[in-house]
Amino acid sequence: MSGNSTPWDQILFQPPVCEGWKQNAEGAAYHLGNCILLLGYMGGSGIFGSIYIFSLLTTGYICYTLWGWLDACGLDIFMWNMLLVMACLIQLAHLIYRLRKDTFLEEFDLLYKTLCQPLQVPFEVYKEIVKCCEEQVLSLARDQNYAVEGKTPINRLSLLLSGRIRVSQDGQFLHYVFPYQFLDSPEWESLRPSEEGTFQVTLTAETDCNYITWPRKKLYLLLAKDRYIARLFSAFLGYDISEKLYALNDKVFTKFGLRFDIRLPSLYHVLGPASSDAEGEKELEEWEERAVPHRPMPTFVQTAASAPPPAHPKVTRPDSAVLASGSLIRSYPCALFRGRAPLAPTQTPEL
Repeated sequence: MSGNSTPWDQILFQPPVCEGWKQNAEGAAYHLGNCILLLGYMGGSGIFGSIYIFSLLTTGYICYTLWGWLDACGLDIFMWNMLLVMACLIQLAHLIYRLRKDTFLEEFDLLYKTLCQPLQVPFEVYKEIVKCCEEQVLSLARDQNYAVEGKTPINRLSLLLSGRIRVSQDGQFLHYVFPYQFLDSPEWESLRPSEEGTFQVTLTAETDCNYITWPRKKLYLLLAKDRYIARLFSAFLGYDISEKLYALNDKVFTKFGLRFDIRLPSLYHVLGPASSDAEGEKELEEWEERAVPHRPMPTFVQTAASAPPPAHPKVTRPDSAVLASGSLIRSYPCALFRGRAPLAPTQTPEL
């Protein structure tokens, strides 16, 4: 029976018995390697966790290599641990290369933390969005125009990263565009993919500005290919437009102090002339008072409704039914409400 037994049978059923244990402990390199490996296997997930794990594994196997060469004096121990060291170094180099490849400019990192991270947008999806704008940050000098009414074609969608943009029509101030707001969201929503158009407002940089821009055709292809990104942009644009409209709602009132709702389609036809530059300065002061650095976007279920505005004092107005800063509504085509039922005065639009 013993003559026909295989090595596996001897290992399983007749294991070798240690005749004597070593009296001396292994060298310090062996125990240090075990401690480092123990710490290495406590690393977390993700690319930084993997870098932590393989860095400590490399150090631990180096200790094993020294132990096999100096203390154990075993060529096989030395060779195997050296092979493990090389494997860990190759994996570590690959992780560092991936980390460097996925590194964006500081502006794109702030953009992700401000807009996408609160919505738990996967980083892989964000890379597709950034890739569509070619990872370029464009700039506008002070008093330089981004768009001129009636001349600049609507062929892109841009997002302001820093600075302040003044929006006007026929020389009259409409509103400001602040960081992490779209420059041309109403124009983008006013046209179908097959339509062409020009800006009905002028956008001028009041300070040195930085922004990113997506070419219209390229962005339409991305939205058609990825439904998740399409819904994401729909939420961003809807929130951006509703923020502008709700801000304008505070300026629409009558000579009797009654406030109209700018969401009513009939109000579009009776709005009066644009507001003065004093209202623009007041809007800027109010924004600076409530502004915080890198204001995050709300989640999909949040709305852009703000606190109830203070009541306007009763002042003497001309005889027209409504006098308000309505150039913003007149300049943004009614196609914003295309395909939507008219809203009641108490309804709020869903993003």
